[in-house]
Amino acid sequence: MSNPASPPAAGVVDDRPPLTFPPGFLWGAATAAYQIEGAAAEGGRTPSIWDTFSHTPGRVVEGHTGDVACDHYHRMGSDVALMAELGLKSYRFSVSWPRVQPGGTGPANAEGLDFYRRLVDELLGHGIEPWLTLYHWDLPQPLEDAGGWPARDSAARFADYATLVADALGDRVRYWTTLNEPWCSAFLGYGSGVHAPGRSDGADAVRAGHHLMLGHGLAVQALRAARPTAEVGVTVNLYPVTPATDAPADVDAARRIDGLANRFFLDPLLRGSYPADLMADLAGVTDFGHVRDGDLATISTPLDVVGVNYYSRHVVAAPVPGAEPEPYWRAPSCWPGSEDVRFVTRGVPVTDMNWEIDAPGLVETLRRVHEEYTDLPLYVTENGSAFVDEVVDGQVDDVDRLAYFDAHLRAAHEAIEAGVPLRGYFAWSLMDNFEWAWGYTKRFGMVHVDYDSQVRIPKSSARWYAEVIRRNGLAAQ
Repeated sequence: MSNPASPPAAGVVDDRPPLTFPPGFLWGAATAAYQIEGAAAEGGRTPSIWDTFSHTPGRVVEGHTGDVACDHYHRMGSDVALMAELGLKSYRFSVSWPRVQPGGTGPANAEGLDFYRRLVDELLGHGIEPWLTLYHWDLPQPLEDAGGWPARDSAARFADYATLVADALGDRVRYWTTLNEPWCSAFLGYGSGVHAPGRSDGADAVRAGHHLMLGHGLAVQALRAARPTAEVGVTVNLYPVTPATDAPADVDAARRIDGLANRFFLDPLLRGSYPADLMADLAGVTDFGHVRDGDLATISTPLDVVGVNYYSRHVVAAPVPGAEPEPYWRAPSCWPGSEDVRFVTRGVPVTDMNWEIDAPGLVETLRRVHEEYTDLPLYVTENGSAFVDEVVDGQVDDVDRLAYFDAHLRAAHEAIEAGVPLRGYFAWSLMDNFEWAWGYTKRFGMVHVDYDSQVRIPKSSARWYAEVIRRNGLAAQ
């Protein structure tokens, strides 16, 4: 694959100027508990919705599960040593809720907390800043059985869980993220059903989105009560949404999808309200009766940082009578009330996920959050790409992934130059892992994982990223 923002081939003069990031810029990599830990039934851990979902035939490609994953639970020490070798300044990880609080209620599981205590201590011992995410999609199965995120009580249970983790780790962890990508939890988990728990109901998806945000607000308050010095934020996955043409119907389609993908979360979290046009779009789905007095004030509890996950752009068009939507978006839809909007491909380079590569969209997204919503420090908490990797003579030369990182880091620098208070960048992902409904068939890692032997091989992108961190910027080749 060619990419106009790729580093040049060997022997070609690179006339691009070197780019230096601000002093103290936080360079990191990210993972998630269910995707890497394994040890699904060890140390007192009980099932989450992803355990149930992955063990349900037909839900995950090739029947893969996270039972073993990258065996990080047993290999944590060597994994942290590898992070240190790569020069990471921060590591963003998630805590497994059912490992820490089996069943989602009641006291903490000491053995589960001890694993994260050891992880945090290992990180700090190697000079790596822990960045803790409380929820990366692994809702304890008993809470799903009680109604899941469409049920209001899940928000209260999440705040209780946040307190348990803060009490145990808050003396050593500075940065806290409540939720990772609530859009995915709500609209893929309860709308299209392609993610756990696999339910397909538009009204449930909207209720789940609200209660996730309510849980976030309650968790922010709980974290502040337990650890007043904590720096607390949330991570949202955002997309620039572009109409396929200037036709009014296409422009309106873009407005609708932007409402569901971006403003559904940004507005309540940072403005304390739902957009009026979004509520009108969803009038046939829900009457928003699940929103109670005081909810939006809780959801918009002030934050310290905002995390942005960025992967691609949506290009959309108005419905065409009788036309089927793009395959990824077929019914049941993750776009309640806008199921018939068409997602248009433009013929530009894509990743192995078939996501279009659009580095300028990162600039657009970061500028929008800063200019329209908040002056808070921003962090790119995930950015990365899946490609088909090949091990040759014990090496993985992932030139496409390296080019993707290079282009997006240049975009991040451009955003800083435009005045965005971007303070850090986390590559997704540290290592290949269980890629949700795609199982082990998609590889996002900078470090290759042989799932049979569990051998780790840093790819070319990992060595390149280590040099970026060492230089605090991008140097001409």
